[in-house]
This record gives sequence, structure tokens and C-alpha cells, in this order.
Amino acid sequence: MRQFAFFLAAPAICLAQPAMAQEAAEPSAIVVTAQRSGAPMWTVDTASGTVILVGEIRAIPETTPWQPDRLEEATAEASRVILPLESRVSPGDVLRLIFAGGSITRLPGDTVAADYLDPAQLARLAMLEARYDQDYSRKSLLITAFDLLSRRLRFTRDTGRDASEVVRRAARRAHVDAEPVGTVRGEDMLDNLAAADPREHVPCLDAAMTATEIGPDLVQQRGADWRAFDVPAVMANPLEQALGRCWPWADAQLGADLRGQWVSAIERAIADDGVTLAVVPLRLLAEPDGVLDRLQAAGHQPAGPAWR
Repeated sequence: MRQFAFFLAAPAICLAQPAMAQEAAEPSAIVVTAQRSGAPMWTVDTASGTVILVGEIRAIPETTPWQPDRLEEATAEASRVILPLESRVSPGDVLRLIFAGGSITRLPGDTVAADYLDPAQLARLAMLEARYDQDYSRKSLLITAFDLLSRRLRFTRDTGRDASEVVRRAARRAHVDAEPVGTVRGEDMLDNLAAADPREHVPCLDAAMTATEIGPDLVQQRGADWRAFDVPAVMANPLEQALGRCWPWADAQLGADLRGQWVSAIERAIADDGVTLAVVPLRLLAEPDGVLDRLQAAGHQPAGPAWR
């Protein structure tokens, strides 16, 4: 279950800490400081302020040369901060996961992976089972995908600080008002997982197998492209594509809710005075009809790297 925990918390790792507002700072100076961090970002200037959108990827390799201290400095001068989703997990939710874990981590009834995969996919899975001495036949297809990505491709190993972690801690220390883009109950996330048809996770597993077959160079390349502001390359990376095709982002209901919360939060930020710094999943910013496309369609001109 250890690798599953990362993905369960993935849309909700960064918790907001409410605090007191800062004195106004010069928007252009904050933008320059933030840009010096080396994280890809976009700015939207409004009549009364600026919105800085930091494009985050999770599990940045610790060898990726960026400067989180610059992002900390910019956060301390911002008027407000928007952080990723906050998950409200109760002790009851933990107990439900323990007792219902079988229904989430294993395929239903007496079914096996062969009941859901086509012959080509099944042959690829068998090759990966042999390579890693694993038996995935009864495991949930989603859990198998998570195992391949986190334990075999090892993309969650030897990582540095994520942008949301950096900004959350800096906002708390500097007493900058920080709020999550939204909240989701742990109970709702578990119910969503338990109710899913295994067939819904086939695209996720297929993409995870592709990334694992290619190998760990994808992990370093993803970090290097992120640092080089090559957003299309990050989006085309098989690892990033696999993450985008897996729960929760690929879930019709939960994924739509997550996207809707970000769009609404940024629209509100555009109407606010001062400088708003938002840490947004890069895939939500740069995907077709994503946040950047919608901002551009609404007449705003996000300034920053090319995203398509």
C-alpha cells in the first residue's frame, strides 16, 4: 500500500495554513524573483494586480537544478497564495481503507487481469511480471500501474522539494494568506475508487507499462525538460502522460471537479488586487482546453513559456 499512498494523496498533499495578509509589494519585483527560481511559470497582468501561475510537476528529481529559495522569497512578498487541493481524511476514512482495502487493491470477485486486457496488453504485462518477479494477475489494474511507476520506474525515489511544498512553508513563515484551491473528503475519494469499473483503469495501466518499458531515463528527462521550460516535451513524456491518464485526473467526475476548482480560483484571483501566486499542476495549465487555453480564449494573455 505504500506506493498507493502517494497517488491517493497526490491531488491533496499540500495543506493550506491561513494567516495574516502582507503589505503590498511591487508586482514586477515579485515576478522577477519568482522567475529566478527556474520553475516554469506564467503571469497574467490585470487592471489591479498580477497573477503568477507556477507550473508544478510532482516528484522532481533531486538532481534537477532549480532554486526553490527564490520561490520562497517571492512567496513572502505575495498578497496571497493558492495551493493545491486539500484532502480531509478522518480516522474513519483510514479505517475504511484498511477494511475495504481488498475491494480497492484487488480485482472484483474471481476476475483476473486477463479478463480486462487485450492479448497484446496481457503479453506486455507478463513480460513485466517476469522482469520484476511479480504476480499482478489479481491486483487492481490501478494498483499495478502505481506499482510500476513508483517501485519499478522509481519516479518517487530521490526527489527534491516540490513547488507546492516550498510555497506552503514559505507562506506560513511569512504570514501570507494561503488557501487550497478546494477540498475533498477522504470518504468521497475512497467511494470513488471503490465504485470504479476496472476497465476504467486500463488506459492508466497501458500508459504505465509504456513508461516502465522505456525505463528510468524518462524520470530525469522529465525534470530536465521542466527546468528548461520545454512544456510540450514534459507533456509528451510517457511518464507525465501515464500520470495524466491515471486516477484521479482521468476520472470523469473527480478529474472534472479538480479542473473546475482551479479555473474558478484563477478567475477570482484575476479580479483581486495585488499579487496572487498560485501553484498549479502543469498538466492542468498546459493540456488542451486547459487553464492557459481558457485564459487566452477569455482575452487574457498569459506571459511565459510556450505550452503547445
